[in-house]
Amino acid sequence: MNHVFPLPSHDTGATFAVQCAPPWLTVRFRAPQRAVSWSLNRPGLVDATDVAWLQVRDADLPADREPAEWFAEKLASVGLADAVGMMTARDIASFVHRAVLVEAVEAHCVVTLGLNNGERVGSRIAQPRRYQPGTVNILCHVSQPLTDAALLEAASLAAQARTVAIVEADYHRVGQSLTVTGTGTDCIVMAAPLGPEPAAFAGMHTAVGEAVGACVLEATTAALTAWIDAR
Repeated sequence: MNHVFPLPSHDTGATFAVQCAPPWLTVRFRAPQRAVSWSLNRPGLVDATDVAWLQVRDADLPADREPAEWFAEKLASVGLADAVGMMTARDIASFVHRAVLVEAVEAHCVVTLGLNNGERVGSRIAQPRRYQPGTVNILCHVSQPLTDAALLEAASLAAQARTVAIVEADYHRVGQSLTVTGTGTDCIVMAAPLGPEPAAFAGMHTAVGEAVGACVLEATTAALTAWIDAR
């Protein structure tokens, strides 16, 4: 089953609630989850109850401050110091949410997407600034507890699905002949419940892997289509 939830806020039942209150988009789980990401403020493997996006403009970022330090202060100022955080220049209300059920595994994906800072893997269009806000930010959650190794494997599938969606859209930056494959500041948060008997594998041959791949692919495709249409 696949669902899009365009409302400002909604509850996904037993999993999490999404609240969109610009400039913040927040996903709050009912209990702490195991998560892996390269988030600016809480990178690596962490336990977290909240994942938060902050909508920013270049002008919002002080030239004399490190983005990670500034962002951590912003999160703390709204009671989200322990959240796994991401920043985007995309209108936060444009987020896309998909849910996919494969066998007994349910996957949810929340995406914000902009390709203003699109790049092709293996090359660089230009030397980046300290922070460029055009980005693809993804949270994917599965209902099955996972070992840390399986969580990393699931994150690799989320990255693969994101890339497939972007490549299939055949988007090119102005003046470039090759399709972009992502941006220089993409971030993926992969999360799963803390619980007994975690699954040790999450490859494409598993229900977890299929659910993650399908969910991220559908959500990223929808978000990319909306971004292109809005340009």
